[in-house]
Amino acid sequence: MEELFAGESRNIEYKREVPGNSAKYMKTVVAFANGKGGKIIFGVEDQTGKIVGMDRDSVFLKIDAITNAISDSCEPRIIPDVTLRTVDDKTLIVVEISAGRQQPYFIKSFGIREGTYIRVAGTTRLVEDYMLKELILEGQNRHYDQEPCDGLTVTKDEIDQLCRELKAVAVQNTLTDESKSQVKDITQNTLITWGVLAEKEGMIVPTNAYALLANKTNIPPVIQCAIFKGVDRSIFVDRREISGSIQNQVEAVYQYVLEKINLGAKIEGLYRQDVYEFPIGSIREIIANAVAHRSYLEPGNIQVALYDNRLEITSPGMLLNGVSIEKMKEGYSKIRNRAISNAFSYMKIIEKWGSGIPRIIRECREYGLREPELIDLDGDFRVNLYREYQNGGTISGTIGTISGTIGTNQKIGIEEQQIIAILKTNPKSTQKNIQEQMKISIRSVKRIMADLQGKGVIIRKGNNRTGEWIVLENERYQ
Repeated sequence: MEELFAGESRNIEYKREVPGNSAKYMKTVVAFANGKGGKIIFGVEDQTGKIVGMDRDSVFLKIDAITNAISDSCEPRIIPDVTLRTVDDKTLIVVEISAGRQQPYFIKSFGIREGTYIRVAGTTRLVEDYMLKELILEGQNRHYDQEPCDGLTVTKDEIDQLCRELKAVAVQNTLTDESKSQVKDITQNTLITWGVLAEKEGMIVPTNAYALLANKTNIPPVIQCAIFKGVDRSIFVDRREISGSIQNQVEAVYQYVLEKINLGAKIEGLYRQDVYEFPIGSIREIIANAVAHRSYLEPGNIQVALYDNRLEITSPGMLLNGVSIEKMKEGYSKIRNRAISNAFSYMKIIEKWGSGIPRIIRECREYGLREPELIDLDGDFRVNLYREYQNGGTISGTIGTISGTIGTNQKIGIEEQQIIAILKTNPKSTQKNIQEQMKISIRSVKRIMADLQGKGVIIRKGNNRTGEWIVLENERYQ
């Protein structure tokens, strides 16, 4: 009941009456079928949400009219689930439309181009051309990246060159020498099996995946990267567009982000090791997923933006039917670009089987960061990694690196360990508090804390009066 009357949304639509012209609600019917399903509730004012009810004497005639109209008007055929609800002694008709499997659904009298609608942020909209193409492919269980690339041809030498390039990336992404030696060669037949190449009328033809992986024509879209001052897009600090083959884009964007985020330190045993403010494996995974799973039919670009409080990665394309944020957190995935996913899996850029999002969440939790935010933007998908620890602290300092010697291991002394323990217990401790607990001179406290700051072990958040200390190390000193 709360869901039904919380207001119109992506999957709820109100109608005061059953219109005489069924096209006034048939657009919403096909939009629900083309999306994740939904309910149309007759007997509720759409502007106010006020329950007015239906005429009880004619309610069953109206149910028959609705059912017949939907059955006769839609292609492919849609069978609704129509029920009655009584609320505040008023009778409502609830028409539930399930997500369809034979997309696109459209109003027959309008035709497929003018009669296909989708649901976006609580409104019903005529589908755009690129989305119609995607619905057609999804309804036929086909994938855009496996479709032949119009106007593009390929030679045997170009195929061999791509095979060598993909193997080189796979070897580069393999950690041990023994594993590197076990990376298998790929051949033309491998690319055909993946869908990077296709056989058409006895000829080998390149698919859209080939064009993206080999950087042919102008097909690979750029990735837009930017640094912003503050927490919105009002002030640019830096911007860059990354082009090239999609596998090279992943690496270039990853390196760009590493250049721009803060570098601090953590303590392993008695030694300091440099560490970025985000788990870098998660950064790479999110970038790779954005490239592998975006909609290449949609004309927009992937955007990577770094703000004072977060790293934001946005990829074009609505979530596929059957996919939700909750399912993704549980490890469910549905592949939009099957050929690219096969190639990226071989190159060890991504995992194919949905482990990426749960691993990202786990790594951020182990890092002490708040859980990443996954957002369905009704046309785009966004992941936010926040520069906040679970206790509310943030990494302070300008974009770049935190002060300290980089690339070396430094031993942490006993007194330094004691100060670390005090600051972890009470991040707002003053130098006077520390001096009283340790029974050493205030001069020694100042010297030790200056050394810890110089090593990148501790940083100061906020001013001297109301700020606090953040210890950039693991849990060993708790």
